[in-house]
Amino acid sequence: MIILGSTGSIGVNTLIMAKKFNLKIEVLTANKNVDLLNKQIKKFNPKFVVIGSKNLRKQVNHKKVFFGGEGILEVLNLAKSKLVVNALVGFAGLKPTLEAIKLNKKIALANKESLVVGGKFVDTSNIFPIDSEHFGLWYLLNDKKPKKMIITASGGAFRDTPLDELKNVTISEALNHPNWSMGQKITIDSATMTNKLFELLEAKWLFNIKKLDAIIETKSLIHALIDFKDGSSTAHIATANMQLPIAYAVNKKIKTQIVKPVDLVKVGGLEFREIKKDRYAIWEIKDDILKNPHLGVIVNSANEIAVEKFLQKKIGFLDISKITLKAYQKFHNVKPLSIEEIFIIDKEVRKFTQK
Repeated sequence: MIILGSTGSIGVNTLIMAKKFNLKIEVLTANKNVDLLNKQIKKFNPKFVVIGSKNLRKQVNHKKVFFGGEGILEVLNLAKSKLVVNALVGFAGLKPTLEAIKLNKKIALANKESLVVGGKFVDTSNIFPIDSEHFGLWYLLNDKKPKKMIITASGGAFRDTPLDELKNVTISEALNHPNWSMGQKITIDSATMTNKLFELLEAKWLFNIKKLDAIIETKSLIHALIDFKDGSSTAHIATANMQLPIAYAVNKKIKTQIVKPVDLVKVGGLEFREIKKDRYAIWEIKDDILKNPHLGVIVNSANEIAVEKFLQKKIGFLDISKITLKAYQKFHNVKPLSIEEIFIIDKEVRKFTQK
């Protein structure tokens, strides 16, 4: 298989599953983490390797090293593997998804931005989701007709922080996720609830359903719920471990235990909460963006710049959502007619947000 983003948490877990199922790795790509990449090269012996920038090329212990976004597209064309795990972060994951589709490869997709931004122009027939929420929805469907799909959120780093303290929270506090360890960008997006907004958009494109919502489940044991037309509901309960969806993505028929079953007696109880706008300002556009999912590109571009500014200590935590919402209002009438226009809009929104 091909792993885009092999040094991140999804990539690392994918390699664990590859070893478990004796799958060969043809391509590994990383952004800056050369040390881990070199360890992965030694262990898995890929045919091609891609690193984020040209100046890091010499530090990579491999004969066939490509670099940057163009390097990723090049190796996708050179590689014979039919399975691509796209675990890239942000807008950078869109072009590789489009290229893999063009090459008729199967995509195990963790890069939610591919659908958030370009969902209107992305053929999802060859995509298998490895976000735990979308995997949960897929797992529950079983060819039944759903009435409503619901995904869960942890609530992020500040789910219990008094509202009047949010304006003064620090970067380290924002990166202190209550349930698990993830990359900086997704952890901040979890704290603002932008990540869950993206996952709702992703679900809309993947499952072509109108009724979608999200709720907070504080222990992150229930990942998805479906209300069916007969009035019954089902929930997907599993330990928060990405190896489960990855295992199904790389080896559809799973006959061995991947994660430990949840012991509900030990858990004792589950707590559910409504996602409220006073804590998560971005939620005020939830209904509107689900009616206008083509506007996902606006939110993604603005949010990427705003999160960057926060991590550079140029703005406060609450400003992330404020800036994103300003961009959403400014570009609300935009209607991309092609994938090429998505890239143009992305640049314009970034330019506006930088100011």
